[in-house]
Amino acid sequence: MKHRVLLTVMSVLSTLLFSIHVMDDMVHGFDRVGPQNAFGILILVVWLYGALVSVERRSGLIIVLLGGIFAAGVTMLHLRGAVVTSREFALSPGAFRFLWTLWALGTTGIFSVILAARGLWSMRAARIEAS
Repeated sequence: MKHRVLLTVMSVLSTLLFSIHVMDDMVHGFDRVGPQNAFGILILVVWLYGALVSVERRSGLIIVLLGGIFAAGVTMLHLRGAVVTSREFALSPGAFRFLWTLWALGTTGIFSVILAARGLWSMRAARIEAS
């Protein structure tokens, strides 16, 4: 599989998992529903644009790299929280899906970071080689 295709797939999967996770945050009361959610939608739009439209360019790779860092960071923040690690939360309805999306989001996010960094490094090497 081509490197850029794999990067696009991982990034789109990360955005899907991220949106599911944000909905779970709202359902479990970790986040509020309201106009402030428009900012999250804007982040997902930019992330998808980077992954689907401009992944062949440096700007797209940087967007995807930042999105992957963001996905992994959200995962790490949640997994360090006292609420998520409590037994009460673990036994609540929807906890499995919530925690599974965290793990999957962290995995696809970190993998996207690796692939985007590799793509940026390849671009840099090609530019140095060309000069």
